[in-house]
Amino acid sequence: MCAVEPNAAKIDPESGAPGVVYAGLDEAGYGPMLGPLCVAVSVFRVRGWAAGAPAPDLWKSLRAAVCRAGEKAAARRVAIDDSKRLKGPATENDPHGVARLERAALAMLMLCGRQFASDADVLGAFGADPEPHPWSSAPPRPAPLANDAARLRIDANHLGSAMAGAGVEPLDLRVCAVGVDEFNQSCARLGSKGAVNFEAAAGHMRYVWERWGTDGAALGGPRLVCDRHGGRTCYAGELARAFPGVRIEILEESPRASRYLLSDDGGDRRMTVLFRPEAEQAHLPVALASMAAKYVRELSMIRFNDHWCARAPGLAPTAGYVADARRWLQDAAEFISPQERRALVRLR
Repeated sequence: MCAVEPNAAKIDPESGAPGVVYAGLDEAGYGPMLGPLCVAVSVFRVRGWAAGAPAPDLWKSLRAAVCRAGEKAAARRVAIDDSKRLKGPATENDPHGVARLERAALAMLMLCGRQFASDADVLGAFGADPEPHPWSSAPPRPAPLANDAARLRIDANHLGSAMAGAGVEPLDLRVCAVGVDEFNQSCARLGSKGAVNFEAAAGHMRYVWERWGTDGAALGGPRLVCDRHGGRTCYAGELARAFPGVRIEILEESPRASRYLLSDDGGDRRMTVLFRPEAEQAHLPVALASMAAKYVRELSMIRFNDHWCARAPGLAPTAGYVADARRWLQDAAEFISPQERRALVRLR
């Protein structure tokens, strides 16, 4: 069972500064034909940040233990970046190319107090409930999949020490995995897969609002950063539907950024939400969410392929993206019933 020293990343209790709650949202699996849409949120508390100051640069403050993709000394630091830059090719020691995603996601999960011994445990620790289908419940694999467990504990403790020194506390790392059944039903109900993506993201937004919305409310509450959804600049209507009865104030809507202040009637609960292009390049919490979402999707597809490759010997695995999904569906046609196909394939 992977674990880490429970107090490795606590804020200095003598400082008396509550800090700002700083969260990031991102998704993986928006475009595939097979497998889940995964939407993740990472949440931190950052001490010593003043309202009106630039967003905390956690890459800078945690540089002793964190780097971006391709930076020097990466072997001694945990890489946190856009998942597209860190998903690796298949190798003998990392046949699924997930080692760098796993290293950061599981180290942070451990710092949030979660424990795991298998891939099924990991999905549970993220809150990513699998679909109730046989291809989502293959026999568990030991976790971590592509990293040494002892080395991962060292990484987590090193990262926790750097966080403690910088006044940064990891609060949570969660992933919503929208399975194909739910995805198709939500598309029919909401009218588009973009709306399904926003609905999953809004669930995380409400979680941050309910859990930490009173923290620093007088100064704008938690800061939650999201990548742009479909390149749009206006989100007030979607936020109003996601937060009924909450006041939505537009602070900015421009090509550069879309920023909103959410407030309850008494002003006791507030949250500032920012949508911006390439948010994962500017905000470490968004990059970490991108990595966690991608890692959970990869775990889900590994389990998917474990089931179907055992059921159909010789069947080549699939990552679920459209062109290869069509190849896979053709190759697997004789092993899949019409009912299973309907449960396997996204309609949009």
